[in-house]
Amino acid sequence: MTPAERRTGASLAGIFGLRMLGLFLILPVFAIHARGLPGGDSLTLVGLALGIYGLTQACLQIPFGMASDRFGRKPVIIAGLLLFAVGSAIAAMSTDIYWVIAGRAIQGAGAISAAVTALAADLTREQHRTKVMAMIGSSIGMVFAVSLVAAPVLYAAIGMSGIFWLTAGLALLAIVVLRRVVPNPPKVEAKPVRFKGVLRNTQLLRLNLGIFTLHLVQMAMFVVIPAALVAKGGLPVASHWKVYLPAVLVSFLFMVPAIIVAERKNRLKPIFMSAIVLLALTQVGFLFGRTGLWPIALGLVFFFVAFNILEATLPSLVSRVAPPNAKGAALGVYNTTQALGLFLGASLGGWLNQHVGADSVFILTTVLAVLWFAAAATMLPPPKVASKSYPIGDGVDIEALRAKIVDLPGVREAVIETEARMAHLKVNLDRWDEARLRQLIGGEI
Repeated sequence: MTPAERRTGASLAGIFGLRMLGLFLILPVFAIHARGLPGGDSLTLVGLALGIYGLTQACLQIPFGMASDRFGRKPVIIAGLLLFAVGSAIAAMSTDIYWVIAGRAIQGAGAISAAVTALAADLTREQHRTKVMAMIGSSIGMVFAVSLVAAPVLYAAIGMSGIFWLTAGLALLAIVVLRRVVPNPPKVEAKPVRFKGVLRNTQLLRLNLGIFTLHLVQMAMFVVIPAALVAKGGLPVASHWKVYLPAVLVSFLFMVPAIIVAERKNRLKPIFMSAIVLLALTQVGFLFGRTGLWPIALGLVFFFVAFNILEATLPSLVSRVAPPNAKGAALGVYNTTQALGLFLGASLGGWLNQHVGADSVFILTTVLAVLWFAAAATMLPPPKVASKSYPIGDGVDIEALRAKIVDLPGVREAVIETEARMAHLKVNLDRWDEARLRQLIGGEI
């Protein structure tokens, strides 16, 4: 990767990490804290305070993604981070559970995931995009593991109000990182596309099914795994991080080589399909192998290997398949289905675990993983895209050239440098007609 691509990946991963740390820090301690709040004795309201964040996220991912296509990535991301900071401040100053719920709803209204992912796609080349998505996805896993360790310590030191103020400060710090470190994306010329074209794209539908399934499986299995660690592994809840953190770290050792092979050897689809198979196998393992601490811990390692590979490859594939002028909208739909998967996974997992039994949860997740594999098997490989640059002839009208270039077969995106008289293109090599382009930029047609 170029220095700019590495800076983009690290800084956007940092923005995601700062924001998600503020979100995850409350999870291990909020249910305990809520008992001291007026209204906090209602488990329904406590659950609503935790879950309403996901609901407002699901409702606003598509509008935020579409807005980033129209008004630019950075302004939309900044607006979302400011909403998150305001919601954190409201929650920090709350005197009852209802104000916490309001603050959490406003936090979730800053639905910037689609815009951040689209910005990462804008600033990286196709052959390195999965690596950048892996950096962003890995930051989420690391932050989740760190929050399990740090949350009780911070709660004892600064209280829940202090944690919410910390989340507000982290959101504002993320704005500073965005403005000062992340490069500005170039203005891209591409064919306009309607939103219904995004919804009807069968390749995108397969990927949306994938992220929905992945997070449904994740939430459903974690309804069962903590209790299994206690009952079968003899590990108290306060020590569960001793399993989760090593499992996440070890999974990175397997995930990184897989991503490198996928990119360098053009093996993205085989690696992607293999990760789905591994996901299904881990669910079978949990169904029959919840017999002790080590089998559960080993299963978690392999789950996180599959999960991290899929978390990196799915948004990368969406950004490659989506129409260039609708990346934000496509990623908005993608993130909405992700949020729905999180919600349904927790709901179905809890219902099945209570009314049918823990084994039924893993039967469901196994079946869903197999169905996902069947749907993904028919997915077309991502198009072979290359970046090319061409000088524009002195007699060519650049403004008239813009529309003509994006109408050429095979052209996905174009960046026109007026002063330098250069055309920088991303082209689909299977449909590319270079001879016609050279006629255009040379003034022959």
